[in-house]
Amino acid sequence: MAANARRPVQNRQEIETYIASRPPVELNLAISIVKRMVVVGPVMIGLFAVVNGVSGMTASAAGVVIVAMYYLFTGWILSATARVSLATYYAGALFGFLVRLVFIGVTMVVLARQFDMDRVALGATVAVTYVALLMWETATMPRGSRDRERNSARQRMGDRSRV
Repeated sequence: MAANARRPVQNRQEIETYIASRPPVELNLAISIVKRMVVVGPVMIGLFAVVNGVSGMTASAAGVVIVAMYYLFTGWILSATARVSLATYYAGALFGFLVRLVFIGVTMVVLARQFDMDRVALGATVAVTYVALLMWETATMPRGSRDRERNSARQRMGDRSRV
């Protein structure tokens, strides 16, 4: 075993204590994603304003708000359940996902029925914005420590072609 290798975690209680003591990573990640909405949101709203007018613009703005609330709600659920236990965290991830999908669907249906807005613009904005923000955040996440260790090992061995 390497000298700088970390000691493996011994039991579930140790893991749960560690998770409960750390900062709310999931909520911070959700906030980071929502901050990127400043770029993606106006693009989507502007696009549907040009294509469908005021109805498309209002539907797109509603879609942007729905996605922002979705990410914030997700971060809050996962951060809160992580402090309880791993089983609760897993349940929050799985059942919370289903609840959030229902939340998005019900919100979109209620908005489309209550207000005169373009349903295509609403649905497209929710889908595209959700995926675009997720991909953007994934692309900007720092690489893991294993990748850094692998690259530094390659450098020590003289293989600089893949660094």
